[in-house]
Amino acid sequence: MSNKELRCPICKKPVALDTPDVPFCSDRCRVLDLGAWASGDYKIGSPVLDPDVLEELDDAQWKAEQRNREN
Repeated sequence: MSNKELRCPICKKPVALDTPDVPFCSDRCRVLDLGAWASGDYKIGSPVLDPDVLEELDDAQWKAEQRNREN
């Protein structure tokens, strides 16, 4: 097992692996990270090329369109 230390991606404090907020050091950092995703601060840098994932995305999009048409 590696002795490498896990650090919170938000504040860089050390994080114990047995804490409930892993990989974050606290609920505060977890919420800050969620807010960054929700506001569009984070983006996925490369396109999804896995055919299985693309098929699942297409299916999910089709189902969402069907639900929108029903409402």
